[in-house]
Amino acid sequence: QVQVVESGGGLVQNGGSLRLSCAASGFTSDSFAVGWFRQAPGKEREGISCTSISDGETYYADSVRGRSTISRDNAKNTVHLEMNNLKPEDTAVYYCAATRIPKEVSLVTLYNLCKQLRRFDYWGQGTQVTVSS
Repeated sequence: QVQVVESGGGLVQNGGSLRLSCAASGFTSDSFAVGWFRQAPGKEREGISCTSISDGETYYADSVRGRSTISRDNAKNTVHLEMNNLKPEDTAVYYCAATRIPKEVSLVTLYNLCKQLRRFDYWGQGTQVTVSS
């Protein structure tokens, strides 16, 4: 049984940093992707980063590129999202999700995957990130 659990949200000051973690358990191989999504009040949920566990290919959305870094602990099937220079507009509920994919994928595939929330079969409960101005 696949489970996805996020952790690491909280309150941070404008310009601060935060690390979110996503533990994905129950997969029988490393051929899966982990995506990070966020939903601000009154807005649609958006994909901000998607990574392939097997080959490490990673996509970042424009809204976080240059301020965020994905790291993986494959032995623990855990993905970390480090976010720096946080802004009030980063305030949102952050979700982690996972889905099975081929062992090797292109950046274009990850880009498309991040745009299609329905492609993700397993979702975490979400964690609140609040950036104070």
